[in-house]
This record gives sequence, structure tokens and C-alpha cells, in this order.
Amino acid sequence: MQNYLGVGVMVWWQRHLLLGRRLSEHGDCCWQFPGGHIEAGETVIQCAEREVREETGLQIMHCRTADYNNQYFEYAGRNYFTLYVSASSPSGQPQLLEPEKCAGWQWFLPTQLPQPLFTPIRFFLQQYPDLRVFKPKL
Repeated sequence: MQNYLGVGVMVWWQRHLLLGRRLSEHGDCCWQFPGGHIEAGETVIQCAEREVREETGLQIMHCRTADYNNQYFEYAGRNYFTLYVSASSPSGQPQLLEPEKCAGWQWFLPTQLPQPLFTPIRFFLQQYPDLRVFKPKL
């Protein structure tokens, strides 16, 4: 079994969190945070900044690590460790920069997240049902 390390970024703008409608060849179309795999030589925060910029065009600040979880994805034969980062964005205007991976970005109140959520986020919410504990203090 292979292990993969990824980063999910809780991007906050005002009181809202950014989620994108994931498109997948595995048929698991769901909502997820911006994020992706850590590249060689990157820190978790550098990965978060790069992934958010590449996927949405947004700059983020006040970045801090939140926690992590791990999930085994049987259909892919992979075990994913997802590290979560919380950050704020000075702009509420995300762009759709990877339309082959995401159908669009939207802002949601953390108490009214859309369904279905990406599996790692569902499990993260079991541990932290109120994501507002991770909202950066400005």
C-alpha cells in the first residue's frame, strides 16, 4: 500500500469557508477545500499557499496548521494523510483556474456546508464538528 501526503486548506473570508465542487474520474463528485500534494522541498504552509493560488488565484495569509487525518481509499489502493491548514483571504473572488478538476468555487458558512463532502473532510468534521475553532484571529 502506498501512502500519500496532501494538504487541505480552510480558506476563510469574513465568516465563510471556500469549497469547490470536485470533479473526479472515480465518480466521487463532492465538495472539498482547495489543496493538493506536497512537492519536494515544500513546507506544509508553502504547499497551502501554492495550491490555493494555483486553484483559485487567491492569496492567503494568517496561515496556521490545524490538524490531520488519514483515510484509506480502496478504489485507488492508497492511504492518504491529509494535513489541514487554516488561512484567511483578503479577497472573496476566487477564480476557476483548473476547470478539469473543479466545477466551481463557493463560499459557505461553516455551519451550513454543502453535501456530499470529500471523505477526509467528513471524517475531520467528526473530530471537529465546529470548524470555527480554526478561523484565524485577525
